[in-house]
Amino acid sequence: MTGSALATPHHPNRWSFEDGRVDLRRPHRPPRPTGISALPAPLTADLARSALIVVDMQNDFCAEGGWLHGIGVDVSPLAGAITAVRDLVPAARAAGVPVVWVNWGNREDQANLPPGVSHVYDPDGRGTGVGARLPNGSRVLTKGSWGAALVDGLGVAPGDIEVDKYRMSGFWDTPLDSILRNLRVDTLFFAGVNSDQCVYSTLVDAACLGYDVVLVDGASATTSPAFCHEATLYNTRQCYGFSTPAAELLAAFTKDAS
Repeated sequence: MTGSALATPHHPNRWSFEDGRVDLRRPHRPPRPTGISALPAPLTADLARSALIVVDMQNDFCAEGGWLHGIGVDVSPLAGAITAVRDLVPAARAAGVPVVWVNWGNREDQANLPPGVSHVYDPDGRGTGVGARLPNGSRVLTKGSWGAALVDGLGVAPGDIEVDKYRMSGFWDTPLDSILRNLRVDTLFFAGVNSDQCVYSTLVDAACLGYDVVLVDGASATTSPAFCHEATLYNTRQCYGFSTPAAELLAAFTKDAS
């Protein structure tokens, strides 16, 4: 074996090979500290060791004609979060912060979907939950369907990472933890919907796995009553980590990229 690397160049978690010796040191990444206004205390975060996690910004949750809208849920409270994420994602890319899209993408045969999850989405057993056909032909939260696709205005760019999930939490039955550890990140900024459900479930699991967790208020929202979002902010600050306004994180990304 010759050359200066064992595998993909510039990968954040790879050994190098030089003069017959394997070097176990990972590529050096200088810290990029930035101050961020947050609660319950202001933060200094290292953007070289951070990632932006965007959860469930999908048509079935966010768009007219999607699953939630079709069962009578008012999706308009999510509009502000969609706008904030549209601003945050390109700013994160420009700042060199990985963007990880964590979205429902169920198998068509639902072979790995447990009954409890299926029941939550179809509590009356009427066949209106995961996998149901919408009037436009899309199958609810099924991989490859319109409903599982990102809402208009958001898109995956080269270098972004996509993770399909099959539970409220993005960590169960997925490679998310392995991906984040290979990215060598410690701090996770959480955006998406619904803040009190899938975003929060993923955030809690991240905290329990040892990641620093920051909920981005304004870039996360819910169709639940407003007090549910407020309770999520409270619980995040009280038990797991921090919250920061979307404008503050956007300013941090923009400042670092300039």
